[in-house]
Amino acid sequence: MISRERLENNQVWVYVIVLIVAAGLGLTAPDVGAKLDAPISFVIAILMYSMFSQIPFTSLNESLANRRFIWALLTVNYLAVPIVVWLLSKLLPDYPPLLLGVYLVLLTPCIDYVIVFTALGKGNEKIILTSTPILFITQMLLLPLYLWLFIGNEAAEIVDPRPFLEAFIGLIVFPLGLAVILQLFARKSPVGNKIIDSSAWLPVPFMALTLFVVVSSQIVKLSTNMNLIIKVIPVYIAFMIIMPFISRLMVKWFKLDIGSGRALIFSGSTRNSLVVLPLALSLPGQLSTLVAAIIVTQTIVELAGELIYIRLVPNILLRERKEAP
Repeated sequence: MISRERLENNQVWVYVIVLIVAAGLGLTAPDVGAKLDAPISFVIAILMYSMFSQIPFTSLNESLANRRFIWALLTVNYLAVPIVVWLLSKLLPDYPPLLLGVYLVLLTPCIDYVIVFTALGKGNEKIILTSTPILFITQMLLLPLYLWLFIGNEAAEIVDPRPFLEAFIGLIVFPLGLAVILQLFARKSPVGNKIIDSSAWLPVPFMALTLFVVVSSQIVKLSTNMNLIIKVIPVYIAFMIIMPFISRLMVKWFKLDIGSGRALIFSGSTRNSLVVLPLALSLPGQLSTLVAAIIVTQTIVELAGELIYIRLVPNILLRERKEAP
């Protein structure tokens, strides 16, 4: 019987297979793929709950314990990343819907599978896990500010706040609230503990299912926007090349140990595509299709990049220091 640890360690291959199957279904049987539009919100809501249930929101004090790492984490994700993203965005057409998709996905640090990739890259995955509540709260607070700074009033014009707010409440706030309530319940009840433990099995299969329903239902629609989607791929690749080196400088600046330093590199380079995807899907009509496609494209590029990271980071970028004889 497959263990949860084995499933998590091999999740990237699960996603690759799912993406190939989903693309094949969407292209060869578009009518079938189109019908998968309906359950997208339900599947994402379960995915969000499963991810949030594993974030230790009830241990915020522990999250704040390593202040040096927290300051490094915040500096990389909310100072260095926005500057890099803003500069890279100058390579793209001045088209607000396109920029909205890029900003949504690149300005939000990952809070889920970054933990697994950090472990595979021989970093300190526990310090990332305990930092996830801070990362989630800060990105939700700062994302509107960055959108306003980078797109300005045009962001308000292309985003209808009502469906955006409905998606945020239904697909993020509600699953988050349920996860926090169950975590509090688990502290006092064995039943609550069992529910949380069982929920730990859900993120990988529901992330795979989310990718399947989104890609298979949207891929046929991409042809009308392919000229724009092709333009964002070099930007995503450039981001994944640049950020590890900037994060490496921050590791030296904040004098982090090897494990924490590797964790910082993975956090600065890995983005939160699946948390912002519900917000993209809440946008009206063709705008939703374009922004969702831009976000899913980043996920595909990122999964390929992570396979390189798990070798590059521990073996070249931040190797163990050899002790002097």
